[in-house]
Amino acid sequence: MLIKLLKTYLRPYWGSLALVVLLQLIGTMASLALPSLNAQIIDEGVTKAQPELIGPLAAIMLAVSLVQILGQIGGVYFGARTAMAFGRDLRGAIFDRVLSFSARELNHFGAPTLITRNTNDVVQVQMLVLLTCTMLVTAPITAVGGVIMALREDIGLSWLIVVAVVVLAGSIGLIVSRMGPLFAVMQKRIDVVNRVLREQISGIRVVRAFVREPYEAERFGRANADLTDTATSAGRWMATLFPVVMFMMNVSSVAVLWFGASRVADGNLQVGQMMAYLTYLVQILMSVMMATFMLVIAPRAQVCAQRIGEVLETEASVVLPTNGVTEPPLAGVVEFDHVSYAYPGAEQPVLRDVTFTAERGMTTAIIGSTGAGKTTLVSLVPRLFDTTEGTVRVAGTDVRALEAEALWSRIGLVPQKPYLFTGTVASNLRYGNPEATDQELWHALRVAQAEDFVTTMDGQLEAPITQGGTNVSGGQRQRLSIARALVARPEVYVFDDSFSALDVATDARLRGALQAETREACVIIVGQRVSTIKSAEQIIVLDDGAVVGRGTHDQLLQTCPTYVEIVESQLSAEEVAA
Repeated sequence: MLIKLLKTYLRPYWGSLALVVLLQLIGTMASLALPSLNAQIIDEGVTKAQPELIGPLAAIMLAVSLVQILGQIGGVYFGARTAMAFGRDLRGAIFDRVLSFSARELNHFGAPTLITRNTNDVVQVQMLVLLTCTMLVTAPITAVGGVIMALREDIGLSWLIVVAVVVLAGSIGLIVSRMGPLFAVMQKRIDVVNRVLREQISGIRVVRAFVREPYEAERFGRANADLTDTATSAGRWMATLFPVVMFMMNVSSVAVLWFGASRVADGNLQVGQMMAYLTYLVQILMSVMMATFMLVIAPRAQVCAQRIGEVLETEASVVLPTNGVTEPPLAGVVEFDHVSYAYPGAEQPVLRDVTFTAERGMTTAIIGSTGAGKTTLVSLVPRLFDTTEGTVRVAGTDVRALEAEALWSRIGLVPQKPYLFTGTVASNLRYGNPEATDQELWHALRVAQAEDFVTTMDGQLEAPITQGGTNVSGGQRQRLSIARALVARPEVYVFDDSFSALDVATDARLRGALQAETREACVIIVGQRVSTIKSAEQIIVLDDGAVVGRGTHDQLLQTCPTYVEIVESQLSAEEVAA
């Protein structure tokens, strides 16, 4: 998967990669030329007492050093730009893929791991690309070039190169083989820490209400300790890497001086050549270290690439049509035709053979016990899920045949858990209609019974809203969400238990204002309170995913025992009779 990602997302940058290789080649060749020039200064200028040679050779060394510096700076610069562009494109691809997911795929992965995969995992793969451009490209050039240049200086010491490289590569390979599995475990434990922290932050009120701070602290401590232990184990192995490298380099240096001294004494090797040979051996070992260091990064990058690939290769269960219908024949009509839905792996379907029609200009209410399938039912209208059997039609057309924009622009959804985005009151209300005027926003707020508290906020329409709308109450979030749907002026309104946080008086005023505002639209209301839905022209009663009653409030009191049970559990005898 790592190779596949690199091929796919580095393809637009082959030109930059070629330039990186060229610049690194120039810089590396220049660095390989310096020890030979230094050897000439020692052997020709110093040993033979020819000072007139030192100046020109020193000037050449300075020029070569300048070429080396420019080549390596250029290689690192373009390599870093390429790596950052690669990370940007990969994050964009993951984000686009996640946006295409239906609720099924989002529930399968979960928000914490999707966040980790789009941040930490991408950074690890991006770091591999960066180190490849800055280190791995130079490693083979330095190794091969260093061997050639060292052999030019003296073949008699060549066995030292073989021994040093084999021992160093074997030692580092052993260390890397221990680190790979630890990195795989570490990424999973980062997911766990993110999940626990997200749950605790989101549910802080529940934690405090039940005085569970010690338990949650212990739970986070366990997840944090597991991650720390894994990271520490990997860190211990990584900590042994550099001492091993330095030990081998020092031992190799001593060996060169030890065996090279006898060859100098025999006249088979000059002092400058021995010093050049020693420098080349260090360069070769450094290149081996860089190559094996990449092996430290590669296992973690491979794990991260596999996790990224799982997201990118997951196909959305809701597939948008390629040439969908843009102008359906009917306006404001929603039909459920023998609809069934089952979650993946579930033994029983959530919905079973649901059939009804919600007409334009009327209110259709859906009621039932907890777990009856109400939210799942209305989620099929905007295609948050697709049916496993049967057909859902909006405006006379199967939702699977409608263009996404043609479907979603006709539906104003107020979800069960209202969510507001970071910004202002106005920016949240304009989410459904960016062109809405301030007058339209105030009108929607009046209908949603939100005008009173918005006028008291500092800035009114420009009052700040924090992430999730946490700086307003639950009832205020619900009313702002309703106003957001009203601003869009859709053909179909879907209120998924959107009045649960409102008091009875506000609920009654809001429903009265909505009747005038939505007179020409189709309105579907999911409700738990009978008082909220009793005035609807059509009430659908769900029980265990099946329709067990359909009609008005009065009709269902005569024909549907399930509805009667719900009514009697909420209303007094006088209210039922009324």
